[in-house]
Amino acid sequence: MLISAGCSGNLTYGDIIHHMPVTPTQSPETILNTVFGYQEYKPLQREVIQNVLSQRDTLAIMPTGGGKSLCYQIPALLSPGLTVVVSPLIALMKDQVEQLDALGVPALFLNSSLSFDDYQVNMLLVRSGEIKLLYVAPETLLSPRTLNLLESVTLSCLTIDEAHCISEWGHDFRPEYRQIAQVRKRFPQAVCLALTATATDRVRQDIKDTLAFQDDNEFVASFNRENLMIEVLPKTDPGGQTLAFLQRFPDQSGIIYCFSRKQVDDLTAFLSTKGFSVRAYHAGLSDHERKTNQEDFIRDDVQIIVATIAFGMGINKPNVRFVVHYDLPKSIESYYQEIGRAGRDGLPAHCLLLYSYADVAKLRYFIDQKAESERQVAYLHLNALTNYAESSMCRRVPLLAYFGEKYDDEPCGACDNCLKANDEPEDITIAAQKFLSCVKRTGERFAATHIAHVLLGTDNEKVLKYRHQELSTFGIGKEFTRKQWLHIAQQLIQKGLLEQSNDLYRTLRLTPKGSEVLRSREPVLGIVPQAEKTAAARKKAGEMAYDRDLFALLREKRKDLADAAHVPPYVIFSDRTLVEIAAYYPLTPDSLKRINGIGQVKLERYGDILLDLVQGFCRERGLEEKLPRKGGEARPTRQAVGKPRHVIVAEAYNAGQSISDLMQEYGVKRGTIIDHLAAFTQDGNALRQSEDFLSMLDLPGEQQEAALQAFEQLGSKFLKPVFEQLGGAATYDDLKILRLHFLSSRK
Repeated sequence: MLISAGCSGNLTYGDIIHHMPVTPTQSPETILNTVFGYQEYKPLQREVIQNVLSQRDTLAIMPTGGGKSLCYQIPALLSPGLTVVVSPLIALMKDQVEQLDALGVPALFLNSSLSFDDYQVNMLLVRSGEIKLLYVAPETLLSPRTLNLLESVTLSCLTIDEAHCISEWGHDFRPEYRQIAQVRKRFPQAVCLALTATATDRVRQDIKDTLAFQDDNEFVASFNRENLMIEVLPKTDPGGQTLAFLQRFPDQSGIIYCFSRKQVDDLTAFLSTKGFSVRAYHAGLSDHERKTNQEDFIRDDVQIIVATIAFGMGINKPNVRFVVHYDLPKSIESYYQEIGRAGRDGLPAHCLLLYSYADVAKLRYFIDQKAESERQVAYLHLNALTNYAESSMCRRVPLLAYFGEKYDDEPCGACDNCLKANDEPEDITIAAQKFLSCVKRTGERFAATHIAHVLLGTDNEKVLKYRHQELSTFGIGKEFTRKQWLHIAQQLIQKGLLEQSNDLYRTLRLTPKGSEVLRSREPVLGIVPQAEKTAAARKKAGEMAYDRDLFALLREKRKDLADAAHVPPYVIFSDRTLVEIAAYYPLTPDSLKRINGIGQVKLERYGDILLDLVQGFCRERGLEEKLPRKGGEARPTRQAVGKPRHVIVAEAYNAGQSISDLMQEYGVKRGTIIDHLAAFTQDGNALRQSEDFLSMLDLPGEQQEAALQAFEQLGSKFLKPVFEQLGGAATYDDLKILRLHFLSSRK
């Protein structure tokens, strides 16, 4: 007898009872460990679970990857009756049921993907009273057939996932969601839990008003996703920029979002010709093709999905390592939700947004076609998004502020603005002249990417075709990377030194002001972003060191097990679980139980297979087990403990690591480490005094003293006042070091 239309195989009624892993007398913490394999809760999970178990209606706002599912799954296993989960997409239901099945939890779904016979069988199983979790679409819930079914059983909890769909002020309003309030009245004995990852203050209030919730039963976790590297780049050569970005993530899963179906098809075809494992997803494809492409992506048979925003809401694939917005999303909520599909396993992931004024103009055009009543909200969303993209502050400040959260841990160390080499303008006159000269010498007929290739001395087909390798500017710009040159180009456009055409080719030409700078050597100030790290140095700060060879073997074995069970690989184990195994080499069942994500059922099903593989690997290489500490302290990143990056760096410095050591470990320049240490001291913390910061300077002693006196007089929060008082005698880099000496010596 089928319990779902998922690919987990045919289970009998007896199987469901046999695999029921808990009894209502157990504690939530016991279930967390024995069923789900976790050693500790994520923020607010404990509070939400206890509130639901106390029969209090609850609104929980938790970030993607924050563990919303456990907030109703654990109470479901401790409640006497059925928990119904209202979910907007079939794919999400199927995914959740497959994962619960792998844990031995009796769950199923009812939706239009089921055949008539399977639908009837699943309804019988619900009536039997042995099913603990039932997933339904809002339309299914509202049907008389489903309502009559629920009246025949004990309904313990009504869970509303993606609850922002209730609100007309949300980015994904669905009228049928508002009708769920009527279902609540029909089942007053059932506690109600509403969950979402994206909700402003206004949307949260609308949800509570609609569902008649009390304000004191609202739980709002931090919206900050520390493991996400957030980057916004000027959109100069989107195809080339995307290609360069993807080359940094070989054999990794990722999603690229485009505005239109045509753009999806064109980019998919382009990436396919470059050898990438890629598929398209949009509403113009047949249902069969969409479903096949999505399944292949989920099962790691395809690495990259290029999609319109229709893709991803029902995807719980935890090992998405990057999300690219090839075009501008429609709102901050959409953007946050879409980047939230990266790094759900807690491991580092990268989110890139390509931003252009042309995309903004395109969205404004479509907004103008809307009804007057819809325009106001759409423009509010667009303005918030453009302000975010054009901001020079830490990306997390405006992003979290949109959801009503204040972020105080600048620099975050995981966004493009915080990782720039300097937070103050520097003299880029020579670089500007090189770029302007190259634009002039190539005939003012080419885009910024081609100019960068000439400056870097790249002898590609286009450079050779136009014989630009013979120009005097060929190869004179190797001090910067391609990305840095493109950033410089964008600043020259913004300063009015260059004009960029609005057509497809985005060609550059000098303005009269640019020609004057080229002739007169007039100073040009700008910001040069930190250079890209090399592959060897690109390791994310705090990432757990693990055996790459063992991890590769574990991934291969996981794929074999997943294919045999007809489920996605992450249903078997997440990447996070494999990383911890590859870090700690567990050699016994007891050791394996201490790995995140391995509960009792998974230990019984796969423990011997894992132990055989790890034991053989260690035996061949003479490796010993490295037991994680008790209490579940094995984590793939130090950031998981919630410390800001500057605190992590400073504590490592205080523990004895030198600035050179920290530069090498984090793959950053000295200035970045200096920034982290300064932030630590400005928080009121002390640094050890073994490092002579002044020895890093070539500045004469009298100028050093003048700078220190200026800091005493003007304060140390901003460098510009000190720079101006000294008349530019000290560079901003010098002032950063002097500020650190000033702050540390005052403790």
